Amino acid sequence: MIKNIKNIFLACILCVILCGCGFRHDNRVVLKFTTWGSASEMKILDPIIKDFEKQNPDIKIEVMHIPQDYMKKLHLLFASNLAPDVLLINNLSLPVYTKFLEPLDNVINKKDYFNQALNSMSVDNKLYSVPRDSSTLVVYYNKNIFYKCGVDFPEKNWTLEDMIAKSVSLTSKSHWGLSYEPKIYYALPFMHYLGGGILDNKESYIGENASSLKGLNLYKGLVYKYHVAPTPAQTGSKTQAQMFLEGKIAMHISGRWLVPKYRECANFDWDVVNFPKSKASVDSSGWAVSKSSKHKDKAIKFVLFLSNSKNIDKMTKGGLIVPSRIDVANSKTFTEGKPESSELFLYALKTSDITRVSKDYTKLVDKLTDKVFISK
Repeated sequence: MIKNIKNIFLACILCVILCGCGFRHDNRVVLKFTTWGSASEMKILDPIIKDFEKQNPDIKIEVMHIPQDYMKKLHLLFASNLAPDVLLINNLSLPVYTKFLEPLDNVINKKDYFNQALNSMSVDNKLYSVPRDSSTLVVYYNKNIFYKCGVDFPEKNWTLEDMIAKSVSLTSKSHWGLSYEPKIYYALPFMHYLGGGILDNKESYIGENASSLKGLNLYKGLVYKYHVAPTPAQTGSKTQAQMFLEGKIAMHISGRWLVPKYRECANFDWDVVNFPKSKASVDSSGWAVSKSSKHKDKAIKFVLFLSNSKNIDKMTKGGLIVPSRIDVANSKTFTEGKPESSELFLYALKTSDITRVSKDYTKLVDKLTDKVFISK
């Protein structure tokens, strides 16, 4: 009996040793990878990462999914010397991190990408991130409300005056003509339309010059002068997307990221049109490599895998992004399905300017937001 117990005990010890050895002998290089994204976006990304690990059995990807306050948490990682090897980053934050990132000009064929995307992810003519997508604000519109109000659909060459006139005609007791969010991001197209912005070509602050303030006042005037958009109080806890889906807003200014939601939930006919005169600016996101990474060659290999045509096609299929790769943007994956006018996302991308940013960009936007939308 005692002998049997000893044998069982020895067998258990042996199992522990063998299992321990198994873990200790995992000689794979671990790459830490930070990304944002919804649950649906991660469902697309996770199989791609598994494919990479399968094709590269010497590499393990440790995913750090940060769906909320991404840039704040990323900043803490860099400040704590815990920088990821590979990170998803947008152009608005890029200037702050260039000293921590590896230049990637020589790792891709730039002819595969839209110039606007490459320019967005570059600082001082150096590419610091391989572009994944490029976002422009467009105008979603509810065709049913247009039919009901007898208003012609907006066309590619429409003007800001046309937008306001249509908004007036589309506003009734049951719905507003246009969306409104008290954020500089959504006011920027109005500022650009009138010759303003946040920064000029020399990165000088112009957010409070005459043209910029005129654009901001015009945007606020949608609510408080023309009464064609809901006030924040009338919006309440609902998003503008929810109000659009409920038929409470005829036209919604937003980006490509809403396509999956509208494809799934809209019970009316809808389409998109570019912002008047394509004055919406271009923002981009992409994958960067930390300069401090001990495995830069493998990190770059992972970035190239994420950004190849096959995987960008997978990320595009659900309608979530406007791909920065020209081949995928011109493919049926992007152009087929709702909205019918998806090509206008590309038109807006090709004809718009990149958002000019600096290390102080976020602070400048916060300052202007406080002055225009918060302070009384």
